[in-house]
Amino acid sequence: MRIVGRYSFNGGEEALKTYYAMELAEVERALAAVDSAACKTKRREANLLPGQASYSRRALHQALRKQFRMLEWKNHRVACNYSKEYYEPGYQTGETFKAAFREMDFVKNRVGIEIQFGKYVLMVYDVCAKMTIFHNLGLIDVGIEIVPVKEFVKDMSSGVSYFEQFVWDLQQRGVADIDIPVLILGIAQD
Repeated sequence: MRIVGRYSFNGGEEALKTYYAMELAEVERALAAVDSAACKTKRREANLLPGQASYSRRALHQALRKQFRMLEWKNHRVACNYSKEYYEPGYQTGETFKAAFREMDFVKNRVGIEIQFGKYVLMVYDVCAKMTIFHNLGLIDVGIEIVPVKEFVKDMSSGVSYFEQFVWDLQQRGVADIDIPVLILGIAQD
């Protein structure tokens, strides 16, 4: 896999190069080590013609997870304790929410990583909400979001969002005072 796009949201690339250069180098190494051709599937997925191959989002994600784990990046979960104090008077729920959590794909030395081969809304949530939450919990200072570019997406099953769309929206949105520095990496097949 190769990095073909970089977008520094709120100074993300600059912060990584200045304070987390070793972690950034590991991310670049992990991405380069993934053989995207090994993540192709001939199994019939949404919108594929019989016998047509595409990249398996699941296989790509698993291959990246393997590389990051070898470099000792760890998945991080935070339990969610949902309050019932905001319900309207008289409303009763039997729901306990005991297993609720938020999860970041990888965290190491205060750098958080999210790998996103899914819907657009998940990319936005990762950068504009989840990374801020993990920062407010004292777990990360900077984030990296890894997403495919449009050219790569056309060889995946339907419903996948892409780097160019996400960058345009972040540029139009602008930076809010609660946003943390995030580097958006656009990846393509090797």
